[in-house]
Amino acid sequence: MGSDKREDPRLKKRLTVRFGIEETNRVAFTEDVSRTGMFIKTPNICNPNTRIKITFEIATEKVELEARVMWAKKVPQNLFHLVKKSGMGVRFLRFHSGEDPFNSYIENPTG
Repeated sequence: MGSDKREDPRLKKRLTVRFGIEETNRVAFTEDVSRTGMFIKTPNICNPNTRIKITFEIATEKVELEARVMWAKKVPQNLFHLVKKSGMGVRFLRFHSGEDPFNSYIENPTG
């Protein structure tokens, strides 16, 4: 029983995402993604257990989903680019659109 509970492999992928609580008004990048969640590198973190909305594009298809912040690490803005894992890990709760293109991307990220 390891401490890492993830069953799904993480892909090192830089996607541009928009996120927010009421509306997706913040822009950030992912560092890694899986079928069930992603790590968002951002100084604008939300507190753990916050439900957020996330949108991004995969091959011109818009992906919209809700996620829960599982953990967050806030780093001062002047140190942000120096610190690894400054941002938040989120777990997907529900896709509103784009689930099929996203799953295809995860299964075949080079395709």
